[in-house]
Amino acid sequence: MKRTVLVVEDEKAIADVVEMYLDQGNFRTRLATTGAEARKQLQDPSIGLVLLDLGLPDDDGLEVLREIRTRGALPVIVVTARDGETDRILGLELGADDYVTKPFSPRELVARVKAVLRREERTETTDGTPVVAGSVRLDPTSREVQVHGADVELTRKEFDLLAYLVARPGRVLSRTQLLEAVWGYPDDVDSRTVDVHIAQLRRKLGDSCPLKTVRGVGYKADGG
Repeated sequence: MKRTVLVVEDEKAIADVVEMYLDQGNFRTRLATTGAEARKQLQDPSIGLVLLDLGLPDDDGLEVLREIRTRGALPVIVVTARDGETDRILGLELGADDYVTKPFSPRELVARVKAVLRREERTETTDGTPVVAGSVRLDPTSREVQVHGADVELTRKEFDLLAYLVARPGRVLSRTQLLEAVWGYPDDVDSRTVDVHIAQLRRKLGDSCPLKTVRGVGYKADGG
């Protein structure tokens, strides 16, 4: 069954290209050119993912993203000309599943859409046993994280990335391996998403963060 993607984009040329490639990728598309239109379209329960531009004529796309996250876990990929570190971090902090800057490859964008949806559909098996790494405790059932007993709020992907690494203490994993495992991306997709999420985890977990950089290779988690 075809999945429906809501494309929130006010530049017609870009919207037309994205819709064409999504159609070739076997997706249905809906288009919104303003934040107000996007909010109306989001009432449709058939929408499975949102491609969200930030530079909308009537609103800041980050506010639309913030509203989407208050309603639930609908996958969102931000697609924008804003390539600054602050915007990227804020977008991911608000819960975007990925952040793509313009200009972009339409074919790669469709690959990312498929990867995010595939990841959403994948049912991970777990025995529900909490994982401890130093003073950090993760509960896979409640998806809660604590540092020295205090709750720390993580986005979905931050939790997934942290959980994947701490479940493999001492094992060095490349960015490509993490993109494939946590995001479901094919190995030919290049993304800074892993680096930004690691930076956010270090900021939130502070000195207790068990994640280490292995220069020129990737990342690993210290043993518990």
